[in-house]
Amino acid sequence: MDVTERAPGPGTGGEKEHLAAAREEMRAPSRPGAKALGTLAILAVLYTLYFASSILLPFVLAIVLYLLLSPLMRILTKRAHLPRALAALLLILGLFVLVGGVGAAVSVPASYWIGQAPQALPKLEQKLSFLQEPINYAQQGYQKLNTLMGGAPPDEHGPSGGAPSVSSLTSFGGSVLSGVKTMLGDGFTILLLLFFFLSAGDSLLRRLVEVLPTLEDKKRAVEIASEIEENVAGYLATITMMNVLVGVLNGLSVWLLGMSDPLLFGTIAFLLNYVPIIGPMTGVVLFFAVGIFAFSNPLFAFVPAGIYLAIHVLEGETITPMLLARRLTLNPVLVIVSLFFWDWLWGVPGALLSVPLLAVAKIVCDRLPGLHAVGHMLGADKPHGEMG
Repeated sequence: MDVTERAPGPGTGGEKEHLAAAREEMRAPSRPGAKALGTLAILAVLYTLYFASSILLPFVLAIVLYLLLSPLMRILTKRAHLPRALAALLLILGLFVLVGGVGAAVSVPASYWIGQAPQALPKLEQKLSFLQEPINYAQQGYQKLNTLMGGAPPDEHGPSGGAPSVSSLTSFGGSVLSGVKTMLGDGFTILLLLFFFLSAGDSLLRRLVEVLPTLEDKKRAVEIASEIEENVAGYLATITMMNVLVGVLNGLSVWLLGMSDPLLFGTIAFLLNYVPIIGPMTGVVLFFAVGIFAFSNPLFAFVPAGIYLAIHVLEGETITPMLLARRLTLNPVLVIVSLFFWDWLWGVPGALLSVPLLAVAKIVCDRLPGLHAVGHMLGADKPHGEMG
């Protein structure tokens, strides 16, 4: 039998098998390479976000403010029929007057409290001396347990028992002040970007949609932009209104308790409520410390902190979730992860932006076919058995 008769001809099954095997061999090395490229891309994005924060942070803050002010912008342009540039200018002037007025009102009492901090620390330790004995008992119990477990003996020259140290609070306060200073320093850049977003944001979006290649991509881009504006703007407006209410109630409680500077502490409560978990925890500690100075009996120091905590629980666990239930449902675990990640990356401004950025990420992932699983993971179960 001739050899050529036994060889598979073109188009036969043997040739197809050889071609399929060759393709698999060509694809195999690309998989580890694709993973490596993906890892490098993630690291490059993190590197850029970290080292380009001075450029990116004002840009992101301006976008968030644009989303917050977009409902008012729509009212001024569509109902009042004002030109977009004039409406944008009026909104920015109003925002500047509001922030400047509140800042000027609280700057004097804030400077006083910051200036009194070094002299007040010994007084705070003296008033918290009733905690000396319980802390000593706890340290002795820990030392005995450590000895029984075979651990190294405690350092004799290490920190001794006593009133709780405020060094961590001082460090956090310095980080907050540093973050606020950075935000104020970039204020002009943010306002300038905000003006152009408000006056020409729709034109920019329209140009972006026009350059997309297919009709499906154009439609998806419009849907993503509309959903981000609707949901994130609604979330920011709701949170801001609730935070104003929290600030007013806390300022009123400080005034009714006879403590000084209710406007300052109402403003602090308003700002801290933007930061999930960490903000309210800091507020409880801060109101307790202020109560220590305001009342001679240390037990009364728990009253301002208790009122602050009760207001936060009522707002954060009952009212706000009901208002946002149909708008945003984010996984609470990932909210905390996002908070710590953006705080590490951009500091206090990053912590303020953590939830809006997570919401934007969920909306984008829900709309892109290849990222549906990620969007599902970012979301949380809707209440009352709602499906979505």
